[in-house]
Amino acid sequence: MRSHYLYESQFTTPGIEGAHEKGGVEGEVGRFRRRHLVPVPDVASLGELNSRMLAGCESDLHRRIVGRQESVGVSFARERPLLRGLPAERASTAEEATPRVDSKSLVTIKQNRYSVPVRLAGLRVHARVGARMIEIHHGGLLIACHERQHGRFGVAASLDHYLELLARKPGALSGSLALSQQRERGSWPSVFDELWERIAERYGASEAARQMVDVLMLAREHSSREVEHAVRGALVAGAHDGRAVAVLVSRGARVLPPALDDLPRRLQGLGAPVPTLGHYDELLAVAGR
Repeated sequence: MRSHYLYESQFTTPGIEGAHEKGGVEGEVGRFRRRHLVPVPDVASLGELNSRMLAGCESDLHRRIVGRQESVGVSFARERPLLRGLPAERASTAEEATPRVDSKSLVTIKQNRYSVPVRLAGLRVHARVGARMIEIHHGGLLIACHERQHGRFGVAASLDHYLELLARKPGALSGSLALSQQRERGSWPSVFDELWERIAERYGASEAARQMVDVLMLAREHSSREVEHAVRGALVAGAHDGRAVAVLVSRGARVLPPALDDLPRRLQGLGAPVPTLGHYDELLAVAGR
C-alpha cells in the first residue's frame, strides 16, 4: 500500500505503551462511529454499508470543528490542490496463489475448492484471493470467478465449467453438484425444467439431458436472458426440442440490415412494379374443383 500510494509511514510504540500515541486518529474513529453507526446499522450487504459510510463522510464535510472558522469541506477544498493525485490503478489487496487443478476440475484455495473449466485438469492456474471474490486466471485470461467460501472443505462449482464433460456423459447432469448449486443460487429458470421434462417424454432421459447441455452452451454466445426467452418461445410453440431453442435464440439475435436511405439520385426515382396475385386465384379455383 505504501509503495503504491507513495506515502510515508510513522510507527507508534508497540503494545499498550503506544496505545495513545495516535489519539487523534482513534478519537475521530470513535466520533464517526457514535454519529453514524449507532445503533449498529442493519444492512443487506457490505456494499450497502460502504454506501452508508460514504454518505456519513460527505455529511461531515459540513461539520465545523470547535475553534475553527471554516467547515471541514472548505478546509479540504483548500488543501486538495497540495495533495498528490491518486494512481491510475487501484492497489491490489488480493493474495496470490498458483494451485493445481485436480481430476474433478477443482482447485483448493484456503481449504476450500473452486471449479475451473474441465480442459484445465492437471494444469496450474493463477488465483487472486480477495476478501469476497476468488478470481482464477490461466494464460493471462480470466477463466473463473467465485464468491469466496468462508469456512473449510466447501465446494463452489459452476455448471458452465463442466458442459464439455456432460456432453459426453449427459446422465450425470441431473445429479451434479454444479446443477444443485445453480438451483440454490436461483439462476436455474423453472422453464428449463419444463423443457427438460417435455424432451424426456419425447426422446427419453439420456437424449433430454444431452439436449439440455446443448441449450446451456447457447449461453456462451448469447445472454442467459436470451436463452431463457428462447426456451419460453419453444414451449409456447410446442417445439419441445433443443434444436428449436437454438433456432429461436439465433433468430432473436439476428441483426436487421440497415435501411437503404442513401441511394444514388439516379436510383431514387425507380420503383418496383406492383405484384399481380391473379395466378394465386387460379390455384384456388383449381383446388375448389
